[in-house]
Amino acid sequence: MDLFELNKKIQLEKNKPLADRLRPEDLKDFIGQKHLVSDGQILNRMIKADKIYSMILYGPPGIGKTTLSYIISKKTKMAFEKISAVTSGIKDIKEKIKLAEDNLSYENKKTILFIDEIHRFNKSQQDYLLPFVENGTIILIGATTENPYFEINKALISRMYVFELKPLDDNDLSDLINLALKKDIYLNKLDIKIEQDAKNMLIKYSNGDSRALLNALEIAVFSEKDKNDKIVIDKEVIKNSIQKKIVIYDRNSDRHYDTISAFIKSMRGSDVDASLYYLAKMLISGEDIKFIARRMIIFASEDIGNANPFALVMANNCFESINKVGMPEARIILSQTVIYLTTSRKNNSSYLAIDKAMDFVKNNKDLDVINKLKDTHYKDSSKIVKDEYIYPHSFGGYVKQDYLPEEFLNERFFYPKPIGYEKEIINYLNEIKREDDGNNAN
Repeated sequence: MDLFELNKKIQLEKNKPLADRLRPEDLKDFIGQKHLVSDGQILNRMIKADKIYSMILYGPPGIGKTTLSYIISKKTKMAFEKISAVTSGIKDIKEKIKLAEDNLSYENKKTILFIDEIHRFNKSQQDYLLPFVENGTIILIGATTENPYFEINKALISRMYVFELKPLDDNDLSDLINLALKKDIYLNKLDIKIEQDAKNMLIKYSNGDSRALLNALEIAVFSEKDKNDKIVIDKEVIKNSIQKKIVIYDRNSDRHYDTISAFIKSMRGSDVDASLYYLAKMLISGEDIKFIARRMIIFASEDIGNANPFALVMANNCFESINKVGMPEARIILSQTVIYLTTSRKNNSSYLAIDKAMDFVKNNKDLDVINKLKDTHYKDSSKIVKDEYIYPHSFGGYVKQDYLPEEFLNERFFYPKPIGYEKEIINYLNEIKREDDGNNAN
């Protein structure tokens, strides 16, 4: 290594942010995720047994996904390769696969391929990884802030463990502040006092994100460093060292669930202003816009249903559109859809009908499909089809015949309401009933 390279290395080391300087190399120093890494828990067991399988680490930013992957490689003596799905493509994956193959061939060493934000890879990129995960060329560890069951290909995710990581709680974050002041090679040389209300504000601001907390702490300390020998961090210093307004709630708290509940109930109650208020509250708090859109898809079917069948189309189009444009423009699409759904007529008949039908199926014996309705496209079907199925289109679209087993003929699950388009459904059902009654009279 020449002097220039040495100087570059020194400068890079010196300029590392606090979060990188504090990155632990052992589970005993890892803060948070006790449900996975404490003695007796699954990740702890996998590391101790040196039996690491491909996995998805799923959770919000700054909770230790990268660090945990690095610790796994360190403790199991595997090679560690890292790429980001934001900046990488198939070419980068191929290069890492080649390195992994060489590690196996020449050093008899397994390789962890850590892919940050793996949900950003498209289907073909995810599919490319599949055979190498399956044959053990790589141990794939994917990190994602999105629900992997929505974002990762089924074929890939079926071959991986999925571990949900949780935001750090207040005690974890308090421990992290103390650790930084005590262990960091720069901060531990300074005389620093952080007041309790300042500490509380820093914890509240960070929203369970260790990186956000440590960045703000480092700014606070070094912005006060030259003022006095003793550095006092009060609430005002923290307030002026944070990047944005303190979030209203975190995604794992009661307030998160309370807010989405208030949002749904406001739309159900046709209160446009309240619905928009809770939408704005979620957006400002950094809520996942896809989560909001998914809840609106459910709402369109559960609470509006056939009172306005187009509501479901609108909600689906909203989900597709926000994925294409992202924030901040997605807020306009969400607002338009919220206003449309909130001002639509409401009807929960579809929701009640399927729940009633499922409850009936669960609590009654399973009868065979009646013969005339069975599939006729298989061998020897003619031997079991005794009754003649009447094709409705040959009779103008409707003809009277039974579709349920005889024991269940009087069961009823769907009770339409005279609301919106469902009035048309009622009219149609009444029309065919009159036709049946007329035919029976004759």
